[in-house]
Amino acid sequence: MERVTLRIPKQQIEEVEQMVETGEFPNRSEAIRAAVRDMLNEQEETTDQTTGKRSWAKV
Repeated sequence: MERVTLRIPKQQIEEVEQMVETGEFPNRSEAIRAAVRDMLNEQEETTDQTTGKRSWAKV
């Protein structure tokens, strides 16, 4: 696994911390990994089957 440093708005981190405190995730890292997995899965589902390109923008 690689380490990644990123900046996240304080309010979002507080919300992630709340999910950790309530036991939804064991720690912040796992919560963020789950969010990235969900994003990648969602983008995979919106990949244009004809061009093979991802549709990143949502309208």
